[in-house]
Amino acid sequence: MTKKEEELKPHPVEEQLRCVDFCANSNPSWVQAVILGFQHYLVMLGTTVIIPTIIVPYMGGGHVEKAQVIQTLLFVSGINTLLQTWFGTRLPVVIGASYRFIVPVIYIAFAQKYLLFLDSRGRFLCTMRAIQGAMLIASALPMLLGFLGIWRIVVRFLSPLSAVPLVTLVGLGLYENGFPLLAECVEIGLPELIAFVFLAQYIPHIWGSDRPIYDRFAVLISVGIVWAFAALLTVVGAYKDRPLKTQLSCRVDRSGLLSGSSWITIPYPIQWGTPEVYAGEVFVMLVAAFVAIIESTGALVAASRYASCTHPPASVLSRGIGWLGFGIFLDGLFGTGVGSTVSVENVGLLAVTRIGSRRVVQISAAFMIFFSILGKFGAIVASIPLPIVGALYCILFAFMSASGLGLLQYCNLNSYRTLFIVGFSFFLGLSIPRYFNEYVITSGRHHGPVHTHSQWFNEMMTVIFTSPATVAGMVAMFLDLTLGRKHSDSRKDSGRHWWSKFKYFGNDPRSEEFYSLPYGLSKYFPSY
Repeated sequence: MTKKEEELKPHPVEEQLRCVDFCANSNPSWVQAVILGFQHYLVMLGTTVIIPTIIVPYMGGGHVEKAQVIQTLLFVSGINTLLQTWFGTRLPVVIGASYRFIVPVIYIAFAQKYLLFLDSRGRFLCTMRAIQGAMLIASALPMLLGFLGIWRIVVRFLSPLSAVPLVTLVGLGLYENGFPLLAECVEIGLPELIAFVFLAQYIPHIWGSDRPIYDRFAVLISVGIVWAFAALLTVVGAYKDRPLKTQLSCRVDRSGLLSGSSWITIPYPIQWGTPEVYAGEVFVMLVAAFVAIIESTGALVAASRYASCTHPPASVLSRGIGWLGFGIFLDGLFGTGVGSTVSVENVGLLAVTRIGSRRVVQISAAFMIFFSILGKFGAIVASIPLPIVGALYCILFAFMSASGLGLLQYCNLNSYRTLFIVGFSFFLGLSIPRYFNEYVITSGRHHGPVHTHSQWFNEMMTVIFTSPATVAGMVAMFLDLTLGRKHSDSRKDSGRHWWSKFKYFGNDPRSEEFYSLPYGLSKYFPSY
């Protein structure tokens, strides 16, 4: 083959990414692993702080309650991450807070029976107990779907074509938490974005093959520099006469976490009191759990790519969803105020560092538990200004989205059927949630455009249709299964022949390498 013919040859399909320094089963040195684990902990802190910052004031809480919720959320996230990496999918994923539970939580917080409280602490406790009760019941859905193997049947219908919109919009659907968050304080957000891109992307190309490995720690280095810069601006009084909103976004001493947290606290079950259960609130929480299942499935597929694993077999994804449900049960038991999902930003970090080591993520879980107990020390790290976090999200969410686009390598992009399914599901996945979100904002109501006499049903529809990944994934799967179903080329155009070997655990020998349970447990809990 001539050089010109070689250049015109299409890129080969790669079932496992090659440019990964460490896959799920391999590990860097212990020193690097600890530093990288702390980096994963630092990245997951953003969502861990943002969500309680949103929901706790609606529940009637202040800085003390917010700090307690963050400590509890960190503690449970550490436990859930260990369970998922040991007994779940075994992929290097962090289990953290999910944005999809915000709507149910606010729905509960705005219930008339809680608005009558004059004591803010009492209102917070009663609201939290109701959230706990709803979450404990809702956790049964993912546990039943996962552990009974029902989700295994569902994901066997998932093809590379229908997975493209699902996986891509798990990351792209969070775009509002990227640059808009950065822009709340451009003078520190933009330098962080530039520094992160330079360290993570340009440095490797400048130094070439002889480069040092500092780009693996681009998050730590860039955040450390810009955080110090933000502290300097705070000390010299750069924000002294600025509006309160600017001070809250830019200053390093306005989070309220350091003053609200205690020195040593060990979160424990039912710490807020006995959970309370109300039917309507349970239904809304059930839908949030279902959306978390769908989005987590997309994130797990992306994590398998960046960890240089094969596509997860259907039984492994089902097993992971079962343990995700157990994680939501722990959220309700301990009272985190929000349910769990696979952390999208940490999946993106796997791509930035090119290290998919399971051990690194397990070390990050140890950091979560450690800093949740030592509250004051954890509060110092958690007080990083959110515009810095927004800058990180611009890259991390982008890598998550790119993983979904990478699945197009399995599909026939010269097929009009393929182009329609991808384009239509992408468009609706972005357009429908935008419509629902804008309706809530412009109408001034607490629910979307669905109007019935059942407020809980209205909120259920809002939870589903404000999730871009859920909308796009359902549309893409429906079209892929019904459009041109009997045509001879449809199966190949969708890339199903590439993933057919992963429908069942034993069809590919590599599945045993990446996804078998530790300590010989696969013998007692086999995968099919």
